[in-house]
Amino acid sequence: MKILFTKNIDSEILSKELGNDISAECVEVIKIENLHIEPFDLKNYSLIFTSSNGVKSFFENQFKPNEDFAAKNYNKIYCVGEKTKRELRKNGFGTFKVLKNADTLSKFIIDHCQHEKFIHFCGNLAIDVLDQKLPLQNISYKKISIYKTDELNPAIPEKYHAIVFFSPSGVRSFAKNNSLENTVLFSIGETTSKELRKFSSNPIFTSEDNTLASVFDLIRRKI
Repeated sequence: MKILFTKNIDSEILSKELGNDISAECVEVIKIENLHIEPFDLKNYSLIFTSSNGVKSFFENQFKPNEDFAAKNYNKIYCVGEKTKRELRKNGFGTFKVLKNADTLSKFIIDHCQHEKFIHFCGNLAIDVLDQKLPLQNISYKKISIYKTDELNPAIPEKYHAIVFFSPSGVRSFAKNNSLENTVLFSIGETTSKELRKFSSNPIFTSEDNTLASVFDLIRRKI
C-alpha cells in the first residue's frame, strides 16, 4: 500500500507511525517565504495567528507584543490550532484563546469580542473567513500578509492508494496537475477538507485535531 504525503516528513517518523506494511512517500507542494515587515506599535490591538508560519515570520520581523496582563494595553493573542499555539510558546508567549479553525474563531470573536481591534498576521493566501465576517459585524479587523506561499504545482505520474493534505493551498497546488479521483483522501482539518471537496467527490477522512499525530492515528484506523 502506497501513501503520498504532501509535505516533507522525516522517514523515521513515517516508519515508526505507519509500520512496514505501508510505503510512504513525500512531495513538497508549496514553498513558504517570509516577508519583511517593518515592526510597528501593537498598542490596543488583539493579535490573530492562523498558522505557525505566521508566528515564525512575526517574530523574525522583531515584533514585540505586550503580554503583561497587569498592563492596560496588553495584547490578547488568539490563534488557530495547537501547532500555532506551540510556536507561540516557543517564542515565550501564551494565548488568550485557541480555536480549531478560522470559522470557529470568527464565531467566538463575533459573540464575545465586539469591542476589540484585531490585527491578523497571516500568509498571502490565507482563507478569507475572518475578513468576510468580522467587518460585517462592525468589528475592527486588519489583515497583514507576513509570509508568502507559492504553489509549486508538481505533476505526479505515480498512483497512490491514499494522499494526505495539510492546507488548502497544498490542495490547490496538487490538484492543478493531478487528479484526486480514485484515491483515498486524508486531511489535517476541516478547512483543508472543504478545499478538497471542490476537486473531488470522494470520501474525505478528516483528523479530529489539527496535528500530525492525529493524522497518523486517523490513517491507522482507516487504512
